[in-house]
Amino acid sequence: MIFISQSGITDPTRESDWDNWYIAHLNLMAGVPGIASAQRFKTVTPGHSPSLAMYSVASADVFQDPYYLSVRGMGDWLALIDRRYYKRNLFQGAERAPLVNDREVLLVADREAPDAGLGGAAWTWLECVGIDRSTPYRAIAVVDEAHAQTFAPGPSIAVYRPAARRPVPQ
Repeated sequence: MIFISQSGITDPTRESDWDNWYIAHLNLMAGVPGIASAQRFKTVTPGHSPSLAMYSVASADVFQDPYYLSVRGMGDWLALIDRRYYKRNLFQGAERAPLVNDREVLLVADREAPDAGLGGAAWTWLECVGIDRSTPYRAIAVVDEAHAQTFAPGPSIAVYRPAARRPVPQ
């Protein structure tokens, strides 16, 4: 399963501090039993959450783990979270989140149903099965950064770049 947390902050002058906090947060999350990987991404695609964190989780039971409950959430950053972008969803359709290297990008497309006409990449369709359920289906694809130029980012597809040089596998 894949857990995706999306967010953004209301004070752009704090972006660097937030990035540093997020690195530590990903390391904490990767230490939760049942979480196999954690990686954060950023986009400048208009209309999409500026920040997206993607985790490989064994099952929804991870969210009941006492350690998870002690490290989850935005902590002191909660007051600065831009509610327009705050979404948390649990998806089935892939056992693990793809790990995206620094020469690749993550493409994200939300749909009401899987769309065979999306094309242009090896899309993985994920069905939302829990938490906020802000989209019924999400397609994700990892492509070389140069290939991302063939996709027109916008309301239909967001292009996310890794926010850190390396993902955090457990």
